[in-house]
Amino acid sequence: MIYILAALLPPLGLLLNGQPISALFNLLLLVVCVFLGLIFQPLWLLPSAHAIIAVSMKREQRRHRDIVEAIERHGPPPGWQP
Repeated sequence: MIYILAALLPPLGLLLNGQPISALFNLLLLVVCVFLGLIFQPLWLLPSAHAIIAVSMKREQRRHRDIVEAIERHGPPPGWQP
């Protein structure tokens, strides 16, 4: 659901995903791309692409952090040899 929001309303999607600095950058990018998009229309897709990639990277970072915390809490998986 956050990916759809990031595609349709990029700054709001980033803000709700817990990335306020990226949301501000995306808002600035959105304003610039709207004006330049009048000349070169594919630029309108740039803020949405930025938001989707940023949301994806943040979710991957959270997943990685959860795995590391689980390993620290419970130890390595059975059969693991250094």
